[in-house]
Amino acid sequence: MRKPEAMLKRMIIMLCVVGAVFAALAWFVSFRAGMIKQAMAALADPPQTVSTTAAQLSDWQSALTAIGTFRAVNGADLSLQQSGIVDGIHFESGKDVGAGDVLLDLRKQDDVAKLQSLQATADGYAITLRRDQGQLKINAVSQATVDSDVVNERNALALVAQQQALMDQKTLKAPFAGRLGVRQVDVGQYLTAGTTIVTLQALDRLFVDFTLPQQALDQVKVGQEVTARIDAFPDRSFKGVVQAFNSKVDQASRNVQVRAIFDNTDRKLLPGMFARIDVRVGHPTSYLTLPQTAIVYNTYGESVFLAVKSDAPDKQGLIARQTFIKTGATRGDQVAVISGLDQGATVVTAGQVKLRNGTLLKVDNSIPLANDPNPAPADQ
Repeated sequence: MRKPEAMLKRMIIMLCVVGAVFAALAWFVSFRAGMIKQAMAALADPPQTVSTTAAQLSDWQSALTAIGTFRAVNGADLSLQQSGIVDGIHFESGKDVGAGDVLLDLRKQDDVAKLQSLQATADGYAITLRRDQGQLKINAVSQATVDSDVVNERNALALVAQQQALMDQKTLKAPFAGRLGVRQVDVGQYLTAGTTIVTLQALDRLFVDFTLPQQALDQVKVGQEVTARIDAFPDRSFKGVVQAFNSKVDQASRNVQVRAIFDNTDRKLLPGMFARIDVRVGHPTSYLTLPQTAIVYNTYGESVFLAVKSDAPDKQGLIARQTFIKTGATRGDQVAVISGLDQGATVVTAGQVKLRNGTLLKVDNSIPLANDPNPAPADQ
């Protein structure tokens, strides 16, 4: 009897040990699966750092953009019609002068002597004419003699006027009021006719010439306001008005030349400056406006990622939700949204490449975002 009882006892102990081993193995497998699931869940959807902005309404107005160059209403490179040696310079570079101010003289001693000689000849003919006219009254000379004296006097006076004109051409005078440029000649230098001496520009008002496509002729009228932006003054725009259109369209480009005029009382603008011209057309319209970096462009349409509050118990905070939109015109760094977006919605502006629907978000707006409607190039 003792032997079967001992065998039964050993059997029960063995079964208990085997059961404990299987129970421990089952717990370990379940624990490992749970840990793997938890690790994979944390690895699959970590919070992604993005920047955001709120969709707000902005006024938009259609505009035609062109490139233009400033030029003076009155501007010229001054020169003389005569050749000669510079005798005197009566101006300083960069100064304002009035119309008629003497700027430069060439040597003209020979011309003065010749003028005096011609004047003396004319005076002699005048004396002869007066004497013969007295003689004619007593029939001491013929009428033909008096007529010849008249012709001689007129010819002599014409030669005097011609010589005076040649002398005047050796004096440079300002043809209009304006600002002088940098002097290009020196005293004692020999100048040939037509050599540029200095530039003179009237700066109170300036023209801007630019071209527009012929389709724009119906949208732009004389007197319409235009805006000029210049790299030298990135924080300022200049207002002008359309003054005239060219009387024909260029056959090669189908563009028409347009001229606008700008007041320049502060003398900030200079002839030759490059300008970006905006001609506003139509009426202002309000659109939801976003930075262009917020738009995800695809072949099947444009979309944005919204940052919305999560309703899922296992995801706390903001999550990404993709929504399709319809975009309109662009201006600088901005784009207009026609439909598909509500005002005030929080839109992801950077970091979209890492996102999908339901991705947890971490918002960081510490880096300023390019969102300028009229950006200007700047050295970094």
